Amino acid sequence: MKVLVFWIFAAALWMLLFWSANPAVIAGGCLAGLVVSLAMRPLLPDNLGRLLDVRRWFWAALFVPYFLYYVVRANLDIMLRVLNPDLPIRPGIVKLRTNLQSPMARMFLANSISLTPGTLTIDLDGQDLYVHWINISTDEPDRRGELIVGKFEPLLRRIFE
Repeated sequence: MKVLVFWIFAAALWMLLFWSANPAVIAGGCLAGLVVSLAMRPLLPDNLGRLLDVRRWFWAALFVPYFLYYVVRANLDIMLRVLNPDLPIRPGIVKLRTNLQSPMARMFLANSISLTPGTLTIDLDGQDLYVHWINISTDEPDRRGELIVGKFEPLLRRIFE
């Protein structure tokens, strides 16, 4: 049942993005929705009623500009590091712990980190994320988590948990 609901949602989103009644677009949307829904089956929530909770949609709408702010900020930081070689670069892989319980929330967190320039999630192992960070600015594990995970985790918790 949850795969069917997500398939309809994904296909409808495809139709909205293309805004066309062309049969090829509709068929492509149905096929893409089916592939995505089958691939995401393990991450889909068991309680479909949670998807209709207006509060979750409110927090998701707030997450978009919040996330875009951090993407722009990180882009500017990377640009400055490229243009000014004197700025420090201390690359490395850090292990971070998340408190998010939902697999979907952890996936969104990992992807949000990866889409923010200067960080790339390499692995997600249970509650642990392994992130390549372009400039490890602190050696304190709690502070690292606060700088990378802490900015996205509270909103994602409200959306997915």
